[in-house]
Amino acid sequence: MRQNYHRRLCSLLVLSASWQLTSTPALAEPDIRRDATVIAVEKVLPCVVNIATETVVEYHDWYDTMLRQFYGWPRTPVHQEKSVSLGSGVVIDEDGYVLTNLHVVRRASRIQVKLWDGREYDAEPLVATPGSDVALLKLKGRPGEKFKAIKLAPDDDLLLGETVIALGNPYGLGGSVTRGILSSKNRRPSTGDEPLDVQDWLQTDAAINPGNSGGPLVNLRGELIGLNVAVYRDDGGQRGLGVGFSIPVKQVSAALSRFFTPEVTDSLWFGAQFKPGPGPLEVTVVQPGGPAAKAGLYPGDRVLQVNGKTPQSLIECNRLLAAADRSPSLTVDRGGARLTLSVHLLSFEDLVRHKLGMTVLEITPQSAAGLGVRPGEALFVEEVEKGSPADRAQIQRGYLLAAVGDQNAASLRNVAEALANTKKGESVRLTVVVPRRLGASVRLQQGFVDLAVRE
Repeated sequence: MRQNYHRRLCSLLVLSASWQLTSTPALAEPDIRRDATVIAVEKVLPCVVNIATETVVEYHDWYDTMLRQFYGWPRTPVHQEKSVSLGSGVVIDEDGYVLTNLHVVRRASRIQVKLWDGREYDAEPLVATPGSDVALLKLKGRPGEKFKAIKLAPDDDLLLGETVIALGNPYGLGGSVTRGILSSKNRRPSTGDEPLDVQDWLQTDAAINPGNSGGPLVNLRGELIGLNVAVYRDDGGQRGLGVGFSIPVKQVSAALSRFFTPEVTDSLWFGAQFKPGPGPLEVTVVQPGGPAAKAGLYPGDRVLQVNGKTPQSLIECNRLLAAADRSPSLTVDRGGARLTLSVHLLSFEDLVRHKLGMTVLEITPQSAAGLGVRPGEALFVEEVEKGSPADRAQIQRGYLLAAVGDQNAASLRNVAEALANTKKGESVRLTVVVPRRLGASVRLQQGFVDLAVRE
């Protein structure tokens, strides 16, 4: 009886196991097309954008200039022409910061960015480095809106001959992908007579098509190793073949250390820069006499916390600095010692007031016509502090500040940047314009003033 029971039980177990084996679906074979290149492209493509710029070119007819110069006629209406250009870019932060080439957005009066999924946004140009041809834009998205951002490779993590992928979004038609190898890690000109200034650029045989300037060059991990900038073709050679160049991530990182400062993103004077990378961030530059220097910050300090929070990146550190109501608290490591420093940030208006003793304002389009200038040509002197360097130089309310040294006074930021590195007692030359109203017209008289900054 017991033996029959065991036989039946074993039979049931065998049948059950057989049913499970026959009912389990066969494992799907891996898709051999999904190699490392495909996976990297899928990871990066949502970060790649198309950039369309509209540039308004203003000009006067020759007789307009003659009447204004020789007969004192008022400024005549400006003739305008519009030109449109296209390029690419890449999102580097979830808040909508975009990197591209400066030559893509130079002189643009309007910038529109189209994402890979068809969404379109206006973008504001924040800052650029002409020497490295890198520019930073900020998408004008909805409050709290986030974007897919690319990851940057370490500065020197490059392998000669490794597979690289060049991406772009030319003409807004969608993503464009080409593949090749890293042909050179630091292409340097040998004679100075090369048709392109390609010093220290990356060279690749991955095709960089028209409209791909500003797009990313990535490795198989989907990390940005360069910013596509140019392709050179020798007309004497075989058409269709060219040499592609990219700005290396090391230069991109150096540009980011200048871009992501409270001065650029929030119009606040901090006076220090950090090296991009994973935390803790290292202080690389401290301006003498700036808020950071006065707080006791030194090059080589490593930032552990900002207002009690640990920043994970340069962008997050900059965001924490600006969110502290102009008085951030920094915890730093200095040679193994843990220090807490309090910094008081200044607005650009306060910086100019501290240095020169006068308040300057940006000119609005409404007031520009009455002053005989265009917005961006000068700043309006609103107030002069009695006994200040500006007062001793006989600058008066209503004057226009056109330049500080070699820096045009196109904005408060321009003037603040020109004054930020000046030391107490150092002499600076101001270009001042005095508007003189003659009946219905305005005549502008330009002069120069040398004065010593006071802080």
